[in-house]
Amino acid sequence: MTEETPGFEEKPDVPSGATSDDAEPKAAPEEGAAPAGDASEAAQTAGLTAQLDQVRTALGERTADLQRLQAEYQNYRRRVERDRIAVKEIAIANLLTELLPVLDDIGRAREHGELVGGFKSVAESLETVAAKMGLQQFGKEGEPFDPTVHEALMHSYAPDVTETTCVAILQPGYRIGERTIRPARVAVAEPQPGAQTVKAADEADTAEDKESGGPDEG
Repeated sequence: MTEETPGFEEKPDVPSGATSDDAEPKAAPEEGAAPAGDASEAAQTAGLTAQLDQVRTALGERTADLQRLQAEYQNYRRRVERDRIAVKEIAIANLLTELLPVLDDIGRAREHGELVGGFKSVAESLETVAAKMGLQQFGKEGEPFDPTVHEALMHSYAPDVTETTCVAILQPGYRIGERTIRPARVAVAEPQPGAQTVKAADEADTAEDKESGGPDEG
């Protein structure tokens, strides 16, 4: 029976080829060194960021293209609607222009008292339909002459007018909205030559009389 010697501990057996350094634990890596996995993740993140920027750029371009197409479509719709209205107005104007001689005959018959019976009913129905389509008659005696809507067929002088005035409507004018399809054919009168000078002198004498207290008494 073997007795253990007090104060001595048994050491583990060390292989013959191993040194004492191999038996000691290896030192931990230094804290400042970055692992290889972190560099790989950073490169992958940079690549994803670049791809995301490309996608955002492409999305912005496609959005701009869509907005441009939408604006062009809206402009196209407005042009089509505007052209449709213009074509409709031209067609109505052409139709009503062809009816103007008939309306003139109706007006002359009314002036001579011949618009009676069934002819009166038909004439009034035709005038009502023309008015619903936007036809408006214009031209009245006593209104100032406007060369943009009046056509002067007769000319004279009158002492009782202060400007060129329509004194007779020979043929009424017609318009659709702001568009004149036929000017009013009128007879005009201008102030009598020299009448304005005499009138101005009379007004000046009247003003002087008022300032002086009235005309002198005999």
